[in-house]
Amino acid sequence: MSKAWKHFKTITRHKLLVMEGCFKVGLYRQGITHDLSKYSPSEFIVGARYWQGNRSPNNAEREDKGYSSAWLHHKGRNRHHFEYWLDYSARDNSGEIIPAPMPLKYVIEMFMDRIAACKVYNGDAYTDQDPLLYYQSASAPLPLHPRTKRQLEFLLHMLADYGEEKTFRYIRTRILHGGKGK
Repeated sequence: MSKAWKHFKTITRHKLLVMEGCFKVGLYRQGITHDLSKYSPSEFIVGARYWQGNRSPNNAEREDKGYSSAWLHHKGRNRHHFEYWLDYSARDNSGEIIPAPMPLKYVIEMFMDRIAACKVYNGDAYTDQDPLLYYQSASAPLPLHPRTKRQLEFLLHMLADYGEEKTFRYIRTRILHGGKGK
């Protein structure tokens, strides 16, 4: 089986898992449109070339070239990535790049994205603790706005402690349809 076909299956499985999670909480548009840029030539060709099956091909491209062209394309088009929300500070002319707060619906999509990535790469060994453990394994703190960080960490801990069903129900009934998330 070609690497292009394997990559297609991997990104499609990931997309379908995110879509399933988004649908369960009521984020239908985001579920449908999640990661469509991965099917564009700029991302798909690179992803197929560097596909390994057990991790993101962007990491392999980054190791090979020193950067990932596919990732640079992807993060600029997908609002569920915190990197999309990095901007220059408006406080002064220092050129400092700071994180802007993410709208809650994108924080939730980012949460679903992390769950799906762990399910795809961990396979049958996946547990509801994996997304939190992956988040905590970052070598440096992620440049997240404090509010975004609190929201994401709350959901990751809730998933680890109470599981997917209870966490998704909480998102659907208390966060989104409780009037705060749209």
